Amino acid sequence: MRGVVLFILLGMLSLLPARAEEVIVGLSQNRVSLTVNYEGSEILIFGAVRREAPLPDDSDLDIIVAIEGPPMPAVIWRKARRLGIWVNTESQEVRAAPSFYAVAGTAPLSDILSAEADLTHRISTRLAIFEARGPDPRDAAAFTEALIRIRQGEQLYQELDSTVALQRDTLFNTRVTLPKNIVEGTYTARIFLLRDGDVLHETETFIDVQKAVLERWLYNMAYDRPALYGLMALALAVFFGWGASALFRFVRS
Repeated sequence: MRGVVLFILLGMLSLLPARAEEVIVGLSQNRVSLTVNYEGSEILIFGAVRREAPLPDDSDLDIIVAIEGPPMPAVIWRKARRLGIWVNTESQEVRAAPSFYAVAGTAPLSDILSAEADLTHRISTRLAIFEARGPDPRDAAAFTEALIRIRQGEQLYQELDSTVALQRDTLFNTRVTLPKNIVEGTYTARIFLLRDGDVLHETETFIDVQKAVLERWLYNMAYDRPALYGLMALALAVFFGWGASALFRFVRS
């Protein structure tokens, strides 16, 4: 019986593709501290393609790197001119949109990623967002596109075409900048290995973005105990005002 099972397993293994390839990845840093003077941080993503067979020469290899911040709901407003003043007139809600999203590839996504693979893995910026909800799908899509444009202007959404350097179909690297206006949380870095538009392998790693100790303490106090935070701010203002006045009188004397 064992011999039969072993024979079946060997037969199944012989049917597996010989071009087994996977991607191994590393980050220059996996922790970012949001301090008072934080002005952004550059993350280097690098890695290699490990394969169990000789490099195939009848297809194209590509790499896509996507970094996604914590998803959050969002409301997009449409403005209209009323009596000479621009005002908010209607809105749409997005159930979940990445607070930050950057996608980089060895070439433009439209050239290296098939529509089926994009739909399955939700790699492009548009598919990373859960569509705005509304009675008219076309109108909902317009609100989603507006959200993308706004966040691209804030550097929160980035499409980095042809920025992944791939050497000899084995070593790769790229850089993604986290801007100063990011939120804290766990950021997911997904790396995709593709051949002829199809995803062969996907791996992920994480970046922990947190406020520094003092900043977190002040942030929590401002939201959890606003009255105490206000009194502390007032006391500090009085103290530094008195100190400056005392120092000025001392210098004059």
